[in-house]
Amino acid sequence: MSAPTSRWFVFPPHLEGLDRFEPGKPIGEAQRELGLARVVKLASNENPLGPSPRAVEAARAALADVHRYPDPQATALRSALAAHLGLPLDHVVAGNGSVELIDLIARAFLGPEDNAVISEHAFVRFRQVVSARNRRARLVPMREWRHDLAAMARAVDERTRLVFVANPNNPTGTWNRRAEVEALVQALPPRVLLVLDEAYFEYADDPDYPDGIDLVRRGAPVVVTRTFSKVHGLAGLRAGYAVAVPEVLEVLLVIREAFGTNAVAQAAAAAALGDGEHVRRSVALNRTEKARLAEALRGRGFTVLPSLGNFLTFDVGDEGREAFRRLLTRGVIVRPLDPYGMRSWLRVSVGTAEENATFLEALDAVTIRSRA
Repeated sequence: MSAPTSRWFVFPPHLEGLDRFEPGKPIGEAQRELGLARVVKLASNENPLGPSPRAVEAARAALADVHRYPDPQATALRSALAAHLGLPLDHVVAGNGSVELIDLIARAFLGPEDNAVISEHAFVRFRQVVSARNRRARLVPMREWRHDLAAMARAVDERTRLVFVANPNNPTGTWNRRAEVEALVQALPPRVLLVLDEAYFEYADDPDYPDGIDLVRRGAPVVVTRTFSKVHGLAGLRAGYAVAVPEVLEVLLVIREAFGTNAVAQAAAAAALGDGEHVRRSVALNRTEKARLAEALRGRGFTVLPSLGNFLTFDVGDEGREAFRRLLTRGVIVRPLDPYGMRSWLRVSVGTAEENATFLEALDAVTIRSRA
């Protein structure tokens, strides 16, 4: 877009060309626009089982005190996280989802002339927050739809301060294994911080998947961001956290909003963390339904990327945005990936068996077929 203007004020030129984040279309909006009685949303990688009953109960209890400001330190939530992760309390900070923390990291560590290294098809918010900060994102092509960590290490120069890696990556679902991540950490100069976004780590069942928290325990220059929006089913409350050495987190606390994560989110997230059975059921459902959905898509001739997340990305062989619109008319919301430079691809969240069947029926009804 061009730099916005108004009758009285010309906005700063650094706003020109910035992309807006495109969220999944809300169910209610789709129903109103298209006059649909039922809509299945498989666009935002939400947990189809919803939140833990414990989290809902804790959220309801917290509503009684919403006339009070929340604990700005999120002490109870951070204490639960520290105990869960086996880390000191000062190694954990809470946020409004992991996206707020990613934004804070960019604001804190990127000076006007500094740059950040990002994979070409990585989580789009990485590029957006760097562009809003100083437009100095160094994009590195993927290799076989995976972060090319060796190439990213080579892209680091004297002005690089941050390297962003999503593992597993959204929207591709692909991941990097332990040796690759370790090699990247070893290759980074002392002034560079690795931002390791692990929003989907609970779903990762590859035995060689690296745990970023182990890197933090060893004192590596790494900040790990995670969220309660995915496997814990609390996307509507916005709760996330970052794990790093205290010196890194202290910088974030200086510039963050005074009261941070809201009180209801803090209570629900702490309760969700204690419900391991809900997490296990959510992961088991995802593993079963993802395998079925991938098989069904491949059986229809689509190229489907391997995924450690709770979603699948597949190539429709045509304009993905048009495929998205056609599915929407059948009451199924998926995610078009043209904002990621993947114009012929769609991302579909793994839902319940019924939701996935509805998606496949809609896919067949609109006669989308791969041209590969």
